[in-house]
Amino acid sequence: MAIQFTRLGKEIVMAVKEGGGHPETNSRLRTAMQNAKAVNMPKDRVEAAIKRATDKDASNYEEFVYEGYAPHGVAILVETATDNTNRTVANVRSYFTKVGGTLGKTGSLDFIFSRKSIFRFVPGERDLEELEFELIDAGLEDLYVETDEEGNDVGVITAAFEDFGKMQKALEEQGFEVKSAKLERIPLSTAEVTEEQAADALKLIDKLDEDDDVLAVYHNMAE
Repeated sequence: MAIQFTRLGKEIVMAVKEGGGHPETNSRLRTAMQNAKAVNMPKDRVEAAIKRATDKDASNYEEFVYEGYAPHGVAILVETATDNTNRTVANVRSYFTKVGGTLGKTGSLDFIFSRKSIFRFVPGERDLEELEFELIDAGLEDLYVETDEEGNDVGVITAAFEDFGKMQKALEEQGFEVKSAKLERIPLSTAEVTEEQAADALKLIDKLDEDDDVLAVYHNMAE
């Protein structure tokens, strides 16, 4: 949870530096605050991150994506935000090397992963078939319901990467409580691996996940 709060804090800082400290006029900040609320990040930590971002001496984070392969041909894509690119690339490369993986060039996994806009919201009593029709113009690709850890229904929407802002606005206009709004990497093809092979790949994924500069790690192992 501490790592998750650190990552969300970075998201908030980057959002404020990009578009200012008012969520009413900064959709990226509004999204980051929604995501923070979804994982119960304390309000004072959110406010501290916003305040920190407005300090002229605050760190500027740059976003970089690293791509490569874990053992057994498992594709790995790593999203990072860092104030020290030399440190980050050295760490990421060392994680791949230690498990016998290889770090590739940016764009080398474009044929394996597609970037999608994923929204999770509280559906309430709304007719989802009707909602599906209403959201087509906002770029809706898929809409379904899943159950969260407490057994509550959560609506899930998938849209194209470039339709993120349009879909976010449409859901806000519809009055839905958006629980999270993210750009995620969805595998277009998957790698079939044994339990032992999956365990080898997960060693790399776990090491990457522990790094403070890493925002998200994606893989293409079949479930």
